[in-house]
Formats: sequence, structure tokens, C-alpha cells
Amino acid sequence: MQGLMMDIPLTITSIMRHAERVHGAQEIVSVTRDNPRHRYTYADSFARTRQLANAMSDWGLASGDRIATLAWNDYRHFEAYYASACSGYVCHTINPRLFPEQIVYIINHAEDQYVFLDPDFWPLIEKVAPECTGVKGWVVMTTPEHMPETSLENVHCYETLMEGQSDQFDWPDIDENSACALCYTSGTTGNPKGVLYSHRSTVLHTYATLMPDSMNISSGDVILPIVPMFHVNAWGNPYACPVAGAKMVMPGNKMGDGPTLAALINEEGVTMSAGVPTVWLNLLAHLRSSGERVETLQRVVVGGSACPLSVMEEFDAYGVDTRHAWGMTEMSPLGTSNSSGARRHQFDSETFTNMRLNVGQPIYGVEVKITDDDNNELPWDGVAFGALKVRGPWICSSYFKLDGSSAHEEEGWFETGDVATIDPRGNVAITDRTKDVIKSGGEWISSIEVENCATGHPGVAEAAVIGRIHPKWGERPLLIVVKNESADVTSDELKSFLDGKIAKWWIPDDVQYIDEMPHTATGKIQKTKLRDIFEDYQFPA
Repeated sequence: MQGLMMDIPLTITSIMRHAERVHGAQEIVSVTRDNPRHRYTYADSFARTRQLANAMSDWGLASGDRIATLAWNDYRHFEAYYASACSGYVCHTINPRLFPEQIVYIINHAEDQYVFLDPDFWPLIEKVAPECTGVKGWVVMTTPEHMPETSLENVHCYETLMEGQSDQFDWPDIDENSACALCYTSGTTGNPKGVLYSHRSTVLHTYATLMPDSMNISSGDVILPIVPMFHVNAWGNPYACPVAGAKMVMPGNKMGDGPTLAALINEEGVTMSAGVPTVWLNLLAHLRSSGERVETLQRVVVGGSACPLSVMEEFDAYGVDTRHAWGMTEMSPLGTSNSSGARRHQFDSETFTNMRLNVGQPIYGVEVKITDDDNNELPWDGVAFGALKVRGPWICSSYFKLDGSSAHEEEGWFETGDVATIDPRGNVAITDRTKDVIKSGGEWISSIEVENCATGHPGVAEAAVIGRIHPKWGERPLLIVVKNESADVTSDELKSFLDGKIAKWWIPDDVQYIDEMPHTATGKIQKTKLRDIFEDYQFPA
């Protein structure tokens, strides 16, 4: 017997309608090239979204056609999100930090019909446009006076496109399982792979991000999404904030600028922000040098890569709770969240320090397990290392236009590529990527744990550990360090610092210093590049 409940589709359109009616007076603040502090309301935003939908309706597109964006976090990008998805199209967000060849591949593979882009990325697009033969038009997200000069055909000005369009639009009825958004992985191995999100998966993921032990977003919050909208839907913030009625503060192209972020936090009363560790390093460096405070900021969500303990402890001094989260493009992206800071009074200092370094517990909707090389499930004992697999309603079942992948070999599960332990309470500790694990003398070494400890040294800005060939042990860890400005730290000093914090045989045999750490397009340390740089390295005799 079935329940007697209404069958109402879970769609992004319903998010828009709710936000406009219930939270229409709430503000959206944006930094853009043509306006250093643009402000309007949710009601204003969705009126303009209908104008954009009307403009797009003249393009002769079919349901499911892809509309691409290369843009920063700002109000125009927000409008494009909703206008495309709620019209029945697929909003394909492209990471402009990818190589030009990858961008061409992504546009062509997705069969993008139109591309919306920020003026900052026009030089890039002008170079690659001739190779993107399927694109019917390019829309520059600016005003007429800021339009670039170009000889390319079918180039439109966003604001000109909007002129004269009605702010009334009859949104189509959409099946909740229809695709709404597309995002490609960063392509560290081979071509980037497309992840195709549905309306249903996006709405369910939005519910999950709102939970207290997740991002805990409410109508009283002011949210600064520093994680870019071109990367996994800004971790769901463009959907969660309208649902909750939170004020949004969009940093535009200033998302990595410490002084701008501090000003936005203090002037707009930001209570929560989300971004990768490199962003927080920039903000904290500015606060140290300027002596400024961030009195309204209550919590930051850190993801993308492991959050150094030093970052967490420095935020502690400002009264800011650091929440370490984990997920992937293939997971929409949220999988786990570490909210141990809310319970820190329950633990002694050492226990709490160890707890906050893991990525937390799975949020409801995400199932996790770890398996050995023979695909046998391993116990949740906090000791066993295994390949981390996940499943849930917002986790991809396959890649877009790609038949079969090693990540989906086990029916109903997605293999993340991470190596992890899980303790009896479900706390997940990522110890490595499967391709990055170090096996020395038959024993595993967690490069991530060594890196976390190394970044705890005040002279270390960034640290990475890779395995290098060793004549006796097969492989040993090499620590690669970027020093903090004016810091003078020796290899012996670093090794002594690590002694007692990790197992003795985990301590790297050597330390090498570089001026700048290579990063992927999503801000993660690029270990493949480090292995190339140190390909000929030999440990001291």
C-alpha cells in the first residue's frame, strides 16, 4: 500500500519560487568588474532571471541543451544558473583555470550551444572560439560600455540581451529527474569527465547542506561563498542560501584577495564562508599583517584538500569555528562534515585535536564503506585502511557520455580514489589518494597526516609529501615545503618538529624547498607535477 502524499516534483524552479515569495527582500551583494558593490534583492534577481529566460527562449533551444558559463561568483552568474536550469536546459559551469585545450575539449564534448562569460575571460575565449565550432553564440556578462572589441561573430552583451525583455515568464513543468547542471572534473588524469546533476539530486543535496551538523545555514546568516560557482555549484550555496533566505555576498574575481575578503566580511556582516585552504591562508596572512579582526564571522567550511591544523588554530584565535568537509564533483559535492567544534568541551585537548583533523561523519543520504584490494569490506575500527566508496541520491551513477569507468565497477557504488579509515562512530579520516599512497618496507604511510603535521610548524606555508624510490625500503617519503615569508626553517628542525607527532618511520627522510607549490585548477596540490619535478631525486646516502 502506498502513502497518500502529494507527488510534487523536487526542482530548482521550486527553490526559486520559494525564495522569491518568502525571502524576496533579502539581499544579494556582488563584486563585479563594472560595479565594486552591486546590491539587489532575491525578488530583483528572479525578475531579471525571467528576463534572461525570455531572451534565451528566442534561441530555438531544446530541452536538455547545454548552456555554458565561465564566470566568477556574482549576481549575473546566479541569474544564468536559474534561467538555464528552470527553462529546462542544463547549466554547464566551466572552470576557467583549466588549460585552454581542456576548455575546448569540455565545450565540444558537452556540445554547448551558448557560452556566458565574464569579461576577464574574453582573451581566453577569443583564442579558443574558432575550435568550438558547435557554439552558436557568446554572451559577455557586462554592460555595453565594458564590452570588449572583437572580430568574432555572434557575440552578445548580457545587459543588452536583457533590455526590453518581460519580467514575466511561464516556467515549464520539469521532471525532477531531468538534468539541470553539468560540471567536469579537473582532469588530473586523462580528459576531464562530466558529472550530470538532476533537479532531484540538487534539491536533496540542498536539504543536506542546510542541516545543523553540515553548513547550518539559516535566514539569519550572511554567506560569503568563496568556493567558485564554476566548481561543483559553489558547494551548493547558490541553492541553499535562497532556500534558507540567507543574505549572499559574492566576491567576484576577488575571491583570493585577503584584503577584499576581510572588507566584505566586516562591511557586510558575514557569518559563514566556504572555500579551499589556500583562500584561508591568504585571508589569515592579511589579518596578521593588518591587525584586523573579523568579529561577525562565526564559521568557515574548508574543503577541496586537507585543512592544516595551523589554519584551524589560527581561526580559533579569532573565535571562528572551522568545519572540515569532504566530497567530490561526483558527489554534488558534500559527503562528510566535521562539526566536532560544537562539542569541543566534551574532549581533552589532544583528543579534540585528533578529531578535528578528520573529515567528519557522513551526512544523512551518503553511505560510505572501505574495501581491501579484493573488494572485501573492512571494519570501522579506525585502524584498517581501505579504498573509500560511497553511494547516495546525489552521487553520480556514471559519467556524461562515457561508457564504463573504473570508478563505477562495483554496482551501486562510486569509488572515490581516496584511501581512508573509518572509526566506530563513522568519523572518516582520508589518509591518501589511491595513486599517492606510500608503501615503505611493506607498511603504509599517510602522506596527508604527515602534511598536516608539517603545516603546523610556524615557518611552513604549504607542505606536500610524495614517495620516492629508496634502495632499502622500496619507497620513502620526501617532504616538499613552501616557507612562510621571512621564515628560516631547516630540514633538521622540521624533522625534529615532527618527532613525537607521527610514527618515527613516517618521518620523511629528507626535506626539499620550493618557491611555489603547483596546484590543480580547483586549488589542490598537484602531486603529479611534484613527482615530475623530483623525478630524478635521490635520497642522501
